[in-house]
Amino acid sequence: MTIPKRRIGRDGPEVGVLALGSWHIYDRMPFHEAVEMVGRAVEAGVDLFDVGYYGGFSLDGKPVPESYTDVLFGRIVQAAGIARENYKISAKLWINYFPEQNMGDQLDRLLFRVGTDYADYAVLGDLFGTEPDMKLLTKQLGDLVAQGKLGAWGVNNWSVDHIRAAHAAAAEQGVPGPSMAQLKYSVVRRSIPDGAPFRSLVEELGVTIQASDVLEGGILAGNFKPERMIGRDPGGIREQIADAGRGLAAIAAEFDATPAQAGIAFCLANPTVSTVLVGCSRLTQLEQNLKAVELAETRGLELRKAVDGLWLDRDVVDPTGH
Repeated sequence: MTIPKRRIGRDGPEVGVLALGSWHIYDRMPFHEAVEMVGRAVEAGVDLFDVGYYGGFSLDGKPVPESYTDVLFGRIVQAAGIARENYKISAKLWINYFPEQNMGDQLDRLLFRVGTDYADYAVLGDLFGTEPDMKLLTKQLGDLVAQGKLGAWGVNNWSVDHIRAAHAAAAEQGVPGPSMAQLKYSVVRRSIPDGAPFRSLVEELGVTIQASDVLEGGILAGNFKPERMIGRDPGGIREQIADAGRGLAAIAAEFDATPAQAGIAFCLANPTVSTVLVGCSRLTQLEQNLKAVELAETRGLELRKAVDGLWLDRDVVDPTGH
């Protein structure tokens, strides 16, 4: 099975509908298993890999330890013998260090750690309450695109207003604006990606979604005590998610699917989603996740209706993303 592709934004690259994340993934795997898994992913049409340097900041008050998953990824694709033109790197860049460290220096450092000379895409991390100089930011990113170091860029969990501001600043300077928003999106978290403010952004600017945190660090897949660090908890709903995970398991069984497959298929059934970012630490997980694509294509709309009662951040999280 080769998974289908969808386009990022209006005129961005076409990518496989599943993408692989790296945060706290490859550092938990035996190296040879990671090589086998990534090789199999590319064979199946997974061609977008989220790669970043993680560490030096906090999430919900907890420090994020330094990791080397970016370095490991570079070695993994080398060991797997995957040609650079057969996969795309989505580089995670951080606003925390901007403007003291410009986007070019940050990208250069990441590319050096991975062992390549360009990124096909970049996703700018959470703003964490900061208000970056959008003109300076979009100018630096536009320069990287012009230099051939970067193909296009998007943002991670930015509000609708901030995305509009970035687009306006980019348009004023004649450089590309953000074409994709990486958003927390799952059967329990959907107020932002499914909300009216973001839908208007999609219609007006053509921004598409990369769904992330789809399984809430494994909780929605049935791992109710995950070992890995999980991202922020907007709305403070995480304590309720284990119960939702049990509900998802029951619904998934009605579709002859696993909870993970149902959770991924839920996101893929939204045509605004370009790609779903998943974190696989075993080959068996990857194989199971690939089957979610068929579920989305054959019963996606039916599944979305079935899980409507699991929506936990309804009327809890501001749909504008603030």
